[in-house]
Amino acid sequence: MRKEIKAGIRQRQPSNVSVVDRKRGDVTGDGIVDNVYLTADKTEDSPFWKNITLVVQDGRTNEYERIPLKENAGYHPTIFLGDFTGDKVDDILIIIDTGGSGGTIYAYVFSFINGKISLIFDFDAFNEKYKYEVNYKNHFKAEVISFNLKKKYILDLQLKSKEYLAEIYYPNGTLKEPIKGWVSPLSGLYPIDFARDGTYELDAFQNIAGRYNADGLGWMKNVLKWNGREFVPERQTVSIFGAG
Repeated sequence: MRKEIKAGIRQRQPSNVSVVDRKRGDVTGDGIVDNVYLTADKTEDSPFWKNITLVVQDGRTNEYERIPLKENAGYHPTIFLGDFTGDKVDDILIIIDTGGSGGTIYAYVFSFINGKISLIFDFDAFNEKYKYEVNYKNHFKAEVISFNLKKKYILDLQLKSKEYLAEIYYPNGTLKEPIKGWVSPLSGLYPIDFARDGTYELDAFQNIAGRYNADGLGWMKNVLKWNGREFVPERQTVSIFGAG
């Protein structure tokens, strides 16, 4: 099987190509199960993969189609097959860990539309569209503004350690100086069928950071649903961390 896959998809020497994940499902919509692969070049003595490529083998014709990824290097590349568009045909979700300090990911969703594979979700477009502002406020609060959805959230920082708060606030709760945090790029993307109707939504997570990446204030969460043209937020919430 490994030799057959390489023979069908290789553009480099066979020894360079590994299949890092594979799934089976009808992604072309003809009722016949197809094979979906991620291939990549392994870095020696490292879990880092390069030249990650989506490969679809049509179950009816046995022909291979290679789809290059814009960001094609990272860790733990995976495939999930499920219907995100509501047409009862499997779509292809790809997640790759970047390995960066912010715990961000590369994420894509591909769908066969009118017989051609199309990119219907791109993490870069998501990060560019959804903008936020994070400001520390007096009285041990932080304000998160979601510009795209025109929402505001207030985070209570009083569960942070006394040492943490003493660095930022005077004893009366007044800020010692203005501090801005940020909402990180996409940190997690999870397929969930909330309505249990066979169509998946995308549960998107972004870290809300304070003074540095590890200074987590909570998570920005967007549940994204396909509207026939694009994924749009069905709801947006903020989750905070509890104190142990």
